[in-house]
Amino acid sequence: MTTDKLAINSPSQVGVWSAVLSMSLCVAMLIASEFMPVSLLTPMAHGLSATEGQTGQAISVSGLFAVVASLAITTVAGRINRKVVLLAMTTFMLLSLVMIAVATNFTTLMIARALLGICIGGFWSLATAVIMRLVPEDRVSSALAVMYTGQAMAAAFAAPIGSYLGGIIGWRGVFWVLVPIVTINLIWQLISLPSLPVKKSQSVGAVIQVMKRPYFIRGILAVLFTFSGAFSMFTYLRPFLETVTGADVTLLSQLLLALGCAGFLGTWIGGKYANNHVVRMQQGIPVSMGLVTAGLLAFGQSAAAAALLLIIWGAMNTVLSICWMAWISQNVDDEPEIGGSLMVAAIQAAILFGAAFGGALLDSFSIEETFIGSITLSALALLVVGSGKGLQKAR
Repeated sequence: MTTDKLAINSPSQVGVWSAVLSMSLCVAMLIASEFMPVSLLTPMAHGLSATEGQTGQAISVSGLFAVVASLAITTVAGRINRKVVLLAMTTFMLLSLVMIAVATNFTTLMIARALLGICIGGFWSLATAVIMRLVPEDRVSSALAVMYTGQAMAAAFAAPIGSYLGGIIGWRGVFWVLVPIVTINLIWQLISLPSLPVKKSQSVGAVIQVMKRPYFIRGILAVLFTFSGAFSMFTYLRPFLETVTGADVTLLSQLLLALGCAGFLGTWIGGKYANNHVVRMQQGIPVSMGLVTAGLLAFGQSAAAAALLLIIWGAMNTVLSICWMAWISQNVDDEPEIGGSLMVAAIQAAILFGAAFGGALLDSFSIEETFIGSITLSALALLVVGSGKGLQKAR
């Protein structure tokens, strides 16, 4: 490995889990910062004298910079102490929020979202490697589940709270509310994270060597299909629920809240089973998501059926991330930073592709064809995973 394993005697040590919890809060703030503008799109566009389309592009630009940052972070960061790098990423997020809150034009918003994208790509690329250094091997999936609890919290509550507060204090006020929380998180990380020195810097050659591993490339391909399938459906879930289920604003909010809250169930499942059953999860997740999407096509006219199916999907969506990061910790444990950075780049690229693919089907055909496309991608993911043996390194 390129990093030292910290000498931690017990996973129950307060300092260790405080560090993990600080990373969980950072995850919650990252997800909230990334997706909160979706619920504030119209007032943001009016406030910046831009069209909704332009504002939407500025919001999505963070994904592009996240891909670039995730690919570059391990080589650019070199031998810089990883605690310093994580603190820098959180500082970028804080700066991004302040810039959005005070933005008076479209260009400032673009720069702020680019900074946020760097934070997203950099943080997620190093997160699994840092978790592996904080806790013993048999507690990695539990620590990952704790960290991803932040994702579940943000997914469940960020959008509805942002929309509600936006109507009271304005969209700028919503971002100002996030600023002190991120500031507290930055201080918490400064205090709780131990020093994370690096023995040597990562080279481009080391990245290429990891990419030459057949099992790793197969895993990345499975990730691309799995996440593309998930987000080609999820991105266009609202028009489906409005047109097929007939959901009004109240019912739509309730269904999306149920989906988001199911993420807490997903963190429990992932934390309990990812260490010892990662292959089963790699197989089961695309099957579950594909069946849920098919179930929505068949029974989506019923609000009760849609709610049940979305709860299953929401749980699997959280397990999805934990599962594949646990796979990195088990199969790229000699180069976890490189593996994590390539994994994050693949996930971000898959999300961008899935949204574009689903949108193309929606514009050219209908929401039904969009969901069928999602099912097809999930089926391809299952084919790539196969028995799972091809995804495991030689023991």
